[in-house]
Amino acid sequence: MRASIQPRSIAFRLIAAVLAVELVSSLAVIFLSLGYERHSHFRAFDVMLHGRADTVIGAVQDAEDASDNVMLNQADLHLPSEDIYEVTDAAGRLLGRSPNWQGVPAASPANPGDSFSRMTINDRHYRVLSTHGSRIVDPADPGGGKLRQVTILYGSPTYHVWRAIRGAVEFYAAGSILLLLVTGPLIAWLLHRGLLPLRQLASLAALVSVNSWQFSPPDSARTTTELAPLTQAIENVLQRLERSFRQQQTFVSDAAHELKTAVAVIKSSLQLLGMKARTAAEYKAGLERCLSDSLRLEEIVAKMLILARIENQDRSVPRPLPPPADDFAEILRQTVADLQTIAALRSVEMAVSNQTLSSPADPSSTRLPVPIAADDCSLLISNLLLNALQHSEPQSNIEIRLTLESNSNSQTLQLEIEDHGDGIDPEELPHVFDRFYRGDPSRTRSTGGTGLGLAICKAVAEKAGGTIAIASQPSQGATVTVRLPLANEAPSQQSQFLPEGGGENSPG
Repeated sequence: MRASIQPRSIAFRLIAAVLAVELVSSLAVIFLSLGYERHSHFRAFDVMLHGRADTVIGAVQDAEDASDNVMLNQADLHLPSEDIYEVTDAAGRLLGRSPNWQGVPAASPANPGDSFSRMTINDRHYRVLSTHGSRIVDPADPGGGKLRQVTILYGSPTYHVWRAIRGAVEFYAAGSILLLLVTGPLIAWLLHRGLLPLRQLASLAALVSVNSWQFSPPDSARTTTELAPLTQAIENVLQRLERSFRQQQTFVSDAAHELKTAVAVIKSSLQLLGMKARTAAEYKAGLERCLSDSLRLEEIVAKMLILARIENQDRSVPRPLPPPADDFAEILRQTVADLQTIAALRSVEMAVSNQTLSSPADPSSTRLPVPIAADDCSLLISNLLLNALQHSEPQSNIEIRLTLESNSNSQTLQLEIEDHGDGIDPEELPHVFDRFYRGDPSRTRSTGGTGLGLAICKAVAEKAGGTIAIASQPSQGATVTVRLPLANEAPSQQSQFLPEGGGENSPG
């Protein structure tokens, strides 16, 4: 048993996706702001360390001794009490340090340039600058005094820097959270409004039923770029479904009428025979009429089966497919030869254009394979030829032309059958391929037609990916044109259209 499919909301997924993107963007902004704030604050902090170190260098003075040494005058220094500093001369002699220097690890030898290091004093983190300076001793001397080099280590705690960084990052984080809280409902509202045309389209499509095929999509759906293709597709599908449903209804109604008429004729014939005593000859004639009507009934049922197999074949069920006809021209030649007797009885001549037809005497002639089974090719050709024979006047002729049309992309086989009979009225032409249609008075039961022959021809041609059309004028005959793709270019839809037990070659 299949598990139940849980409905999923497009709007919910879009909102979740947008919020997820915003969340990721917010996290990225927070991390970037952390890096930026840390860089900018510590850069300012380092500038501050340099300034305070310069202040310490300014407090280095002449020691007023015979050796011209220097000393640190701490009385002039007004620095934060939490800062630490130490001053040494070039020989490493200590000149002075801050009162809270106790517990500070011994200073490492200074690098030639300025450098920064970290220290932890009393569980407090310090950033320490190591820099070099110079002082001139006895500048009043004739030589301009003596230059003395000193090294300053100056450190300051970093907790207030991190506090400022944390405050800035918290501001960005709070702003991002506020943005998420505001944009979440706003996005939901915008999506709800944006999906309104889709909901309207769905509600109108849900109103379509077997009894009501009216579908008028809203203008909002037609003018929306994303919904316009869907709207057009729904309209096309519903139109095809309605047309197919109407055709099925018409087919069932026409088939019921035809079958009911045939059964009623047989029934009336049998009732007439049973009304009184009949002679053997009368019984024989009545039974022959019943047999004739039964044969007509059997013919109708057989053609209905053909249409059912052509139009409603289940492609999902695997079954062996017959090979396509390997030479349409040869099948045409054989079918024309088989119908020559009927043509002679009607005093009609069938003339075939031989330029394209292959011949047994010429095995090197070009073959014309089509994506139709051989029996279906024969059914298509014979139905068209018999239909032309039925409506041709005696002493007239039927012209049959088979040509191959080629272009840069494909090749198409074209069959034309032209008769010089009574023709078809223009208002009847759109309906000649309809099932059970016999609008012309000549298309009566006297011709043996059922009104299904041309419908079968149309179904066979279209199933192979081809087309069929009729051009006619009253009293000027008719021309049937069938176009079929070659087998190597047609869609892979070959199938056997005939019912079991042989071919069907009765006229339309």
